Amino acid sequence: MTDGAAGPDAVGGGSAAVTVTPVTAENWRAVADLDVRDEQRAFVASVHHYLALCAYDGGPWHPLAVYQGATVVGFVMEAVDPDDGSYWVGGLVIDSASQGRGFGRATMQAMIERARAGSHPSVGLSFHPDNAVARRLYANLGFIETGEVDGDEGVGRLSLEA
Repeated sequence: MTDGAAGPDAVGGGSAAVTVTPVTAENWRAVADLDVRDEQRAFVASVHHYLALCAYDGGPWHPLAVYQGATVVGFVMEAVDPDDGSYWVGGLVIDSASQGRGFGRATMQAMIERARAGSHPSVGLSFHPDNAVARRLYANLGFIETGEVDGDEGVGRLSLEA
């Protein structure tokens, strides 16, 4: 797993280009201000919850800010499974004011590149089974629903092995 920025080149094309960097003392307030649309609240926790999870749960999650240029447009978490080395993506939130512009897809592409850069064998994630938008996005990026369940969410995996 990489701990630094995704690199100098933004991931995604055109207006959807994003960079993914660690949440820091300098950007955490902008990250904490992110919010989703009311109808999406059943599918994701608040960014406050995810930040607390990363800081206090003692687990593997690391919080990342999603930028378009100098503006924070989203949040996502990364982790590595110590048992099999797979890279995990969690808590993807794109601010309601920034949705519909390809930032979710660009963020996932950036996370897949982070996993490749870390030589992880696969990328895993979980999603609410009723979240058709997330399910379609992940399938379009090559994630396969495994039938595994994490709490009340389904699991998808993308193999990075040749």
